[in-house]
Amino acid sequence: MLVLKPFVQALRDQHTAWLTVAMASTLAGNFTVIGSIANLIVIQRARASGVEVGFWDYFKVGAPLTILTLTLGTLWLWL
Repeated sequence: MLVLKPFVQALRDQHTAWLTVAMASTLAGNFTVIGSIANLIVIQRARASGVEVGFWDYFKVGAPLTILTLTLGTLWLWL
């Protein structure tokens, strides 16, 4: 997030910009199975129970869900 500091400082509403960056960095972990350690733990636990969830199986749900939540969250923050 520090890499974005110069960009955010140049914006008029820094508070909302930082909230957007925080939200995006949190929700973006849902995009793919390797996006967060929590995803990997759940996949590993599922596999131990006999449920296989592949990368593309996860991506088919994770990608649209991430795009939707980021879009809605950004709209909510900026309106």
